[in-house]
This record gives sequence, structure tokens and C-alpha cells, in this order.
Amino acid sequence: MSEQLLAKVTKVLDDKKGQQIEVIDVRGKCSFADHIVIVTGTSSRHVKSLANEVAMESKKSGLIPLGIEGMDAGEWVLVDLGDTVVHVMQPKIREFYQLEKLWMVEAEVEA
Repeated sequence: MSEQLLAKVTKVLDDKKGQQIEVIDVRGKCSFADHIVIVTGTSSRHVKSLANEVAMESKKSGLIPLGIEGMDAGEWVLVDLGDTVVHVMQPKIREFYQLEKLWMVEAEVEA
């Protein structure tokens, strides 16, 4: 995914009141993506709405999402955009899994 589409995705998340938007550059750290975006939604309805907006913005830019998982429950929705994976999570789920720390551990080890 281009940096331009990444910027559009983060803007849409911000415009739709997504909280604590975090973009993690994982190039060279994993083979499945270049960026991971993590954002918090306040309720299952908000999580689903944010994920849907990301998918719609991606489609407008000519990229059909490779997959969307978790829309039924709305606690944690993953939107796979190929080079970028977007995780939309409710606060309790984000706090429990702490995905940011998972990717930060390697950076701390290298330092």
C-alpha cells in the first residue's frame, strides 16, 4: 500500500473519532506487512464503523481489502490491506493484547 493510502486510512480513522491511532513500521521485522495500524473504537458499533470506513476508503483508492475478520463480534476487527494491516479494537481488547508492545520489544532489544 502506498504511503498516500496509509495517510488516507489514518485520516479516515481520525475523522471518525478513532482513538489512540498508532502506525507501526514493520518493514524488515516481518514478511506479511510494511505497516500495522492500531486504533481504538469506543464500542462494538464504533469498531465496526471504523473498520468499514477503512475498507471503503481503500476501495475508493482502488485497493480491495484482502480480508476483513471480526465484524460479527465487533471487539477486534482486522482489515488486511496487503502491505498494511489495520487492527480496530475496543479498549479492553487493546489493553489485554498490547500489540504495540509486541512490536516494540524488538526495537528495545536492538537499542
